[in-house]
Parts: sequence; C-alpha cells; structure tokens
Amino acid sequence: MARKDKSTKEPGRLKQMWQVFQMTRRYDNRALPYLIGGFALPVIVGVLVAIFFSDGNVFTMVLWILAGVLAGVLIALIILGRRAERAAYSQIEGQPGAVGAVLRSSLKRSWRGSEMPIAVNGKTQDAVYRAVGRGGVVLISEGPKSRTSRMSDEERRKVGRVLPNVPVTLITVGPDADSVPLHKIPRTLAKIKPTLTKAEVLAISNRLQSLENPMPIPKGIDPMKVRAQRSR
Repeated sequence: MARKDKSTKEPGRLKQMWQVFQMTRRYDNRALPYLIGGFALPVIVGVLVAIFFSDGNVFTMVLWILAGVLAGVLIALIILGRRAERAAYSQIEGQPGAVGAVLRSSLKRSWRGSEMPIAVNGKTQDAVYRAVGRGGVVLISEGPKSRTSRMSDEERRKVGRVLPNVPVTLITVGPDADSVPLHKIPRTLAKIKPTLTKAEVLAISNRLQSLENPMPIPKGIDPMKVRAQRSR
C-alpha cells in the first residue's frame, strides 16, 4: 500500500485551534483581551474561593483552583469560537452569497434556510434569501435597501398569496445604517416571537420549496474555509 504523503496530513486539534486563533487575532483586535479576561476571571474567582472558603484544607484549595482553571479554559474556547466566526464573516461581508453562507452554517435547529437565494438581480448580484422558523417566514435581502426593497416586497406578496396567515418579516443585510450585520443574522432570527409549531414550520417550508423554480445561481460562500490573506 502506498504511504500517505505527510504534507497532506490534516493538522492536529491544537494546531487547528492555533490557526483559528491567529486568524481571529488578525481580523479582530479585541479578541485577545476578551480571551485573556474570559480565562483570568474564573481563575481569580477560584483562587479567592480557595483562600476564603477552604478553611486551610489544601486538597479543597487545589480543587477550587483547578475548577477555576478548567472554567477559564472553557469560557476562553467559547469566546474564541464566537470571535472566530465573527472574524470569518467579516472577510466575506459585502460579497454575493454571504447571507447564504450564514443560513447554511449558523442557523439554529428551529429555523430552516437555504444557501441559495429565491430571487437575484443578475446585474447587481443583489439577492433575497428565505428562512422559515417558528417566527414565520423571514426574507433577507442582500444589498442596498434602495435596490433590494422591490425584490423583497415582491417575494413577500408571493408568500402572502400562498400562505396568507403566516407572518412575514423583512431583514436587510447591506451598507445601510439600519441594516443587520452579517454575523447578527442568527441572533436577529432568534428574537422573532414564535407563532408556529414545529409541524407547521416543516409544512410551510415544504410548501414554499415545492413552488420554487431552480435557478442557476452561485452557492453561498463558506466563511469557515476562507483563508486569511498573507501579509506582503
């Protein structure tokens, strides 16, 4: 059997984390202070608890300090994951397909979305995407509101004709001041008040998909596969 080339071997978990950290720090100047604070605060709390509540028991003190260290590592990893995702999205923000990447990789289970837009302007590459969840149908336009509002209104009318009793929410992702930042799309969807059951969400999603016509539109970008640009 031929041996695998060592150059094609995937990096280990620690090396992957280090690469993620380097990419995050390059595009997010506040990532390092957040990571240090997230790790240091539980450690400090653990040390203080060990000093004042252990009654001189060395074993108990060690356990409290160890618990603080483990909690600090866990919190730091959570912070790194969130800041890394935000840094990755910042690299593709403003590019066609960025909203589709978010819908594909960051939606919660209660929401169903597609990386493919349901409407697109071939000249400007502006697009409208759709997500269905317990909050109803959400139409997310990608591009300046002055160019996408017409497409969004048209898609809202289409949904209204097919599902007249289902609430429809419009969201804009673009350069406008009141637009939703790319990394806040999942959080914005989560804030919408639930009005549908899980069974209704599935039925509505299937109903809307059955009415779609396949469009030759490029798929969304995968932000987690975007490589950081090398400094020249």
